[in-house]
Amino acid sequence: MKFLDQVKIYVKAGNGGSGSPSFRREKFVEFGGPDGGDGGKGGSVILISERNLNTLIDYRYQQHFKAERGKDGSGKNKTGKGGEDLYLKVPLGTQVFEEDNKTLIYDFKSEKDEFLVASGGKGGFGNTRFKSSTNRAPKKFTKGGQGEEFWIWLQLKTIADIGIIGLPNAGKSSLLASMTSANPKIANYKFTTINPNLGVASYDDKEVTLADIPGLIEGAHTGTGLGIKFLKHIERCKTLLHLIDITEDDLFISYNQVRKELSKYSKDLVKKKEIVVLNKTDLIDEEEIKEKIKKLKNKLKKNIFLMSTMDKKSVSDIKSKLVNHVS
Repeated sequence: MKFLDQVKIYVKAGNGGSGSPSFRREKFVEFGGPDGGDGGKGGSVILISERNLNTLIDYRYQQHFKAERGKDGSGKNKTGKGGEDLYLKVPLGTQVFEEDNKTLIYDFKSEKDEFLVASGGKGGFGNTRFKSSTNRAPKKFTKGGQGEEFWIWLQLKTIADIGIIGLPNAGKSSLLASMTSANPKIANYKFTTINPNLGVASYDDKEVTLADIPGLIEGAHTGTGLGIKFLKHIERCKTLLHLIDITEDDLFISYNQVRKELSKYSKDLVKKKEIVVLNKTDLIDEEEIKEKIKKLKNKLKKNIFLMSTMDKKSVSDIKSKLVNHVS
């Protein structure tokens, strides 16, 4: 499935049905009088959030959505049938903006949340509505109201408990694959991941959602590499798992490079809880590992964890820490 996190769509609610100008036409009723029914209400356009969606690709090839029109009223005081509401499914984490793509009008933060984006037009009145003591045979009726119509923008910001960040090729996709049932693309070159990947890790009957955020490089906040396209997906994460390749020459420089890009994009990102994990420990010997950890701890006053995606025990240990960290 292709990933798409921003689309512009047109929504049109249904118009209301017109009222009826009908009169009774019965053989033995001399003064039948009006019997025109009201028109039905037009259908509305409603957005509803779904947890099992993680892309807006459904709106890539169809951008126009119209709800059903209300039926006209008819004789014998029959009200027209209301138009069916149109429900559009969007991923959890979708934000709805006005046509300027700046004015936020709704934010989907919970599953099965509904937002009425365009209201259907009201049904018109039949001539029965206008009958009075002085006007026994009104011919007046009204047409249905117009349904609302808008161009709107949908923007997706991934919602996850843990956002996995780090430089390209730090092993983020491998970590996600080893902890969850997700199947991200894995290879030994930079920018293997070009879209955020989601997975759910389970441990002791607890679950935590992880998001593999594409690698950040220097200048990402200005658009370098994959740029700011995916930095926004980190904003929703409760905690950041900062993954560092332990074979890098200077771990602190690698750590700082990512942190600087987060800070330049948004000061709020660097305030999030952070778990620092050194990956690929199977590629160097224990003495070198100890030396690198010592140097990093002298500059970085944080707990540092070790792991290798090739070692099931270390993966399980990290998984338990993540689950306990967000529970």
